[in-house]
Amino acid sequence: MLSKRLQAIADLIPANSRVIDVGCDHGLLSIYLSKYKNCACIATDISKYAVDSAIKNVNKYQVEVEVVVTDGLNNINIDNTDYIVIAGMGTYTIMHILNTKNLSDNLIISSQNHLKELRMFLVDLGYKIEQEIWLEDNDKDYIILKLIKKDIQYNELEYEYGPILINNDAYIEHVINKKESILQKIPLDKYIIRTKYENEINKLKQKL
Repeated sequence: MLSKRLQAIADLIPANSRVIDVGCDHGLLSIYLSKYKNCACIATDISKYAVDSAIKNVNKYQVEVEVVVTDGLNNINIDNTDYIVIAGMGTYTIMHILNTKNLSDNLIISSQNHLKELRMFLVDLGYKIEQEIWLEDNDKDYIILKLIKKDIQYNELEYEYGPILINNDAYIEHVINKKESILQKIPLDKYIIRTKYENEINKLKQKL
């Protein structure tokens, strides 16, 4: 029913939780959580087309999921114990959505880009990264962050690659291989860019 990425997100959410699924798209995550983990879910999307699709799936699977057309968390009542899930969007869209005063103590976030900026933003909001998951699904890399409300600071490498994933040798080797592949394609006369990649690769190799 779920993609590998959505299943990994679902596995992070305890049974019987209240979940706000932002940018729900087809609604399958909320449907799964309602059906198999007895979660009370609110599925939101700014797209009426996506919401209509989610409603059709809710009816198909015969579950109770509230589906709402709204921009992010606008007009959604949030309790401290709720799980807010935002996945499948870019970092700056996620920042826009989270730029609100009444967030819960539990976030599950998966961005498609600018992960360093995202981690720094979330820490500034007062969250600690409790879990980080790296997975490959349909030849794409995904990083999933589970966060709890707690003040903390990380160093530069931890912001860049994740305070948990930086100690995952398989992930670091994967990142090194990707950077080395990019380095091979950079012309020799692009000295500054090549030096940047070489320095990053060397720092990561020291972690192994």
